[in-house]
Amino acid sequence: MSEDVTPVSGTGTWTEQEIRQQPESWLRSLDSIAAQRAQIEAFLALALSDDAYTRIILTGAGTSAFIGDIISPWLSRHTGKNITAVPTTDLVTNPADYLAEDERTLLVSFARSGNSPESVAAVALANQMVKQCYHLVITCNEKGSLYQNAVISKNAYALLMPAETHDRGFAMTSSITTMMVSCLSVFAPEVINRTRFQDVALRCQQILDAHRDFSKPVFGDLPFRRIVYLGSGGLQSAARESALKVLELTAGKLVAFYDSPTGFRHGPKSLIDKETLVVIFISSHPYTRQYDLDLLAELRRDGEAMRVVAISAAEDFAAENELHITLPPARDFIDVEQAFCFLIYAQMFALSESLKAGMTPDTPSVNGTVNRVVQGVIIHPWQQEV
Repeated sequence: MSEDVTPVSGTGTWTEQEIRQQPESWLRSLDSIAAQRAQIEAFLALALSDDAYTRIILTGAGTSAFIGDIISPWLSRHTGKNITAVPTTDLVTNPADYLAEDERTLLVSFARSGNSPESVAAVALANQMVKQCYHLVITCNEKGSLYQNAVISKNAYALLMPAETHDRGFAMTSSITTMMVSCLSVFAPEVINRTRFQDVALRCQQILDAHRDFSKPVFGDLPFRRIVYLGSGGLQSAARESALKVLELTAGKLVAFYDSPTGFRHGPKSLIDKETLVVIFISSHPYTRQYDLDLLAELRRDGEAMRVVAISAAEDFAAENELHITLPPARDFIDVEQAFCFLIYAQMFALSESLKAGMTPDTPSVNGTVNRVVQGVIIHPWQQEV
């Protein structure tokens, strides 16, 4: 899209257009990955040639960091590989805690722009500190430093997302989910591929189609002053991203928190009052789901929150006077697939609350202290400890 194109959406914002384009962008990216599969497999064969001793670090800054947090628990268990998530903001400040000279490492960097100072510095630090280091760069901007450096590096592979996912809105929406599905497809193509993922795209498209007017409230037209998102396992990280979305798009006017359903009882539950909205992402795993439903029932019994919302694939525990959102019918989804549906709801809610607060969603930071690409970061040279 050229720079002078006006967004086509009900709210007239890039943010809405970028939320709505996601299902199509996911499938476009999966098609691109399928076309590159031979090159990707050749790179992974090189990077993971000593598989038993290779550490895979999923990294990024801010929302890009949450991609790794959401998918790494499932991806590590499914593949049997040593996969962890570490934000670039931690890698840069404490590199010796995460990077070891003799530990073969594949650094998977997620980036919308590819120009965040920490993201660029994390790659340089890994190359400096690790003898055998490889890089998979998953980014939405072919003009960004991360992409440009990767395409000329012998130890890197650059995976470019569809151009429209280089979100113009302040908050990352289509960029996070497209990079997320792309990484899943790289490492687990037998599960996350275009054929199977069409079901996820269709379910999310149905959610979007059901919300024709993004200016209307998603979880009810109530005067919420704070929101808590809750989720178990990787869905806790989806809850974290959901909380950040509403903080970003309302410039902090709606205060947001996140936790796991079991962790929430250990102190954070005390923040609930009559102006609080609680949203629980209900797990699809039958064991984990029990803990989610226990807290849901407890919060409803307490009656302390303004509203308690459950989002789930099942409808067998809807309660009178409480909002229960049932996902459109589909095959059974694992949680890492269901996370895409939950994030769609969180994005729509954040946009509607931004508009309700009188904000400009594409540029919510009126004073300019928070920027689309972070500014003001000084990268200090790393010197090996004696």
